[in-house]
Amino acid sequence: MSIVKERKKLNRAVKSAKKIFLMAHKYLDLDALGSCIGMYMILKRRKKKCYIIVDDKSHELGVEKVLRELEGCIEIIKSEDMEEYLHPNEKKNLLMILDTNKTELVQSEIALKKISQKLVIDHHELGKTTIKNAAIIDDIKASSTCEMITSLIEYYDVEIDSYYATILLSGIVLDTNNFTLNTNAETFYLSYYLTSLGASAKKVQYLLKQDLEEYTERQKLLSSIETIDGKVAFTKATPYTQYRREDLAKVADTLLFFNNIEASFVIGKIGKDVVGLSARSLGNYDIMSILEKLGGGGDAYNGAAKFENTTISKVEQELKKIIKEEGE
Repeated sequence: MSIVKERKKLNRAVKSAKKIFLMAHKYLDLDALGSCIGMYMILKRRKKKCYIIVDDKSHELGVEKVLRELEGCIEIIKSEDMEEYLHPNEKKNLLMILDTNKTELVQSEIALKKISQKLVIDHHELGKTTIKNAAIIDDIKASSTCEMITSLIEYYDVEIDSYYATILLSGIVLDTNNFTLNTNAETFYLSYYLTSLGASAKKVQYLLKQDLEEYTERQKLLSSIETIDGKVAFTKATPYTQYRREDLAKVADTLLFFNNIEASFVIGKIGKDVVGLSARSLGNYDIMSILEKLGGGGDAYNGAAKFENTTISKVEQELKKIIKEEGE
């Protein structure tokens, strides 16, 4: 259900809160950070004291640009310092989790355990590891969490700076892969609305610009593409190169642009002893079922899984086995 229709749930959570802490998933992207910033602006209008929790030690290029340019403009804290910001009355603290509903994906497990009043705002499918004991606003029809927050900004007629509007638009552009995936009339309308607030398409492209070396490294993954049943694209990295999670995701996005491909899977090392899997779909192929069998998660359009103390080859074998079983 749309967040505007569920605004009473939001209002109930916010009304009694004196201190509100916002966080998204680990490895922030522009949808995660943008939705936190958009909600921060809404709460500031309501004269609420709020903070954004960022524990990531490194950031993708667009997130790094935003955090650098907004330094001193918004209150960003680390969860290890959260104690000094908490209200002494536990019931007066509220934790808002945006752009994820999974316990294992949040920026801070400390915050999750420390703050009992919780509200989840997300556009991904709920699952087995969805956060417990939290009010949940989940709109799987929305292209992105930035789209959900933008609809609130419009509904409440919140005045925001053109730069904040640009960040929100960047989140929508990112999650829709430049308006090619999971879009509807509402997505385009709210993007237009952000533009009417001063969002800059040129600035969006600046935030989404890629590092040349990282781009070149990702292109290597496109040299060994396989197809399964003519509609699933699959590729894997060598065991000697380590990628970031978002690198695998971007390659998975790219694979969907090939003829007849409805889903994609990309495997690569994301840590010394950690293998990552990123998956994408146009919505007609059940990647969620496959990822859940592998211990991962996601929704109809995107998802991921990670594996510790194993090899890329073993993950590949298990993935292909499950894909074959699903196709039978």
